[in-house]
Amino acid sequence: MNTRRKFLAQATIGSLAAMSPVSSISCTDRAENPDEKTIGKKPLVISTWGFGLQANEGALKVLNSGGKALDAVEQGVRIIEADGSNSSVGYGGLPDREGHVTLDACIMDGGGMCGSVCALEHIVHPVTVARKVMEQTPHVILVGEGALQFALAQGMKKENLLTKESEAAWKEWLEEAKYKPIINIENHDTIGMVALDKNGDMAGACTTSGLAYKMRGRVGDSPIIGAGLYVDNEVGGAAATGLGEAVLRTLGSFLVVELMRQGKSPKEACREAVLRIKSKHANYKDFQVGFIAMNKKGETGGFSIHEGFGYAVGSEHSNELVKAESLLE
Repeated sequence: MNTRRKFLAQATIGSLAAMSPVSSISCTDRAENPDEKTIGKKPLVISTWGFGLQANEGALKVLNSGGKALDAVEQGVRIIEADGSNSSVGYGGLPDREGHVTLDACIMDGGGMCGSVCALEHIVHPVTVARKVMEQTPHVILVGEGALQFALAQGMKKENLLTKESEAAWKEWLEEAKYKPIINIENHDTIGMVALDKNGDMAGACTTSGLAYKMRGRVGDSPIIGAGLYVDNEVGGAAATGLGEAVLRTLGSFLVVELMRQGKSPKEACREAVLRIKSKHANYKDFQVGFIAMNKKGETGGFSIHEGFGYAVGSEHSNELVKAESLLE
């Protein structure tokens, strides 16, 4: 029987292997170069982790055809939500301690409009539900049963999100029922994305199945505007990944954007947000948090607590994986 570490590692590799081998976008591994990437041209997209390459391809199809940033981020992260081999987002996500797959997501445009769903069950694409909340209701957040009722009323299909692989991993975990985050494996818990379209407008999206084997009802940072995601058309956007509780306590993505407003580069702002987490968590060495950011100039950057965090940067002619600098090696 596979250990949980092996299962998650295999799931991550499977997600990357699922990418089409033939693409008009060059996917280059830039893991040897941890510097900020400055493209300076529109359109542009940045997303978390290696599976961000696949998400970027979907977003770039929208952006390169002249589409809007909001449409691009939704379409990009939907690819990962539908990927059953990815055990941390959408369909196939690892369940809570009671065996329920619950999903969190949010979406935000550069003008401040946003929508979010928390603890949503049975719907493959929570990011689309979040957008419906933004556009079809007077609210920002819907949760649990209410979010599901709303999704069904919008014509979405109720489905079983627990795959055989995720169910087997959960049953193995039940044998000891112990929980400890596995840095850079378990914390591949989010696809966060920020895009800049040809008109200079920005948008972002964030979606996750949350920490595996969490307590029933737990919600992390990903669907919380200002924590897991924040976008401001005047400045830029940022997204977070990793241990959500640490990001929630510092409103990390909002902090990154405000630091860029004050003149810091995307990487400098992400680093300062990581240092803020360090200052408030004596046990910061025990978990991973990473931030990505993009400003209106087309500059991108990222930073994390531990090494091993990477982010994907896509433009009209390239789609590259960049190794983020880290506080600890």
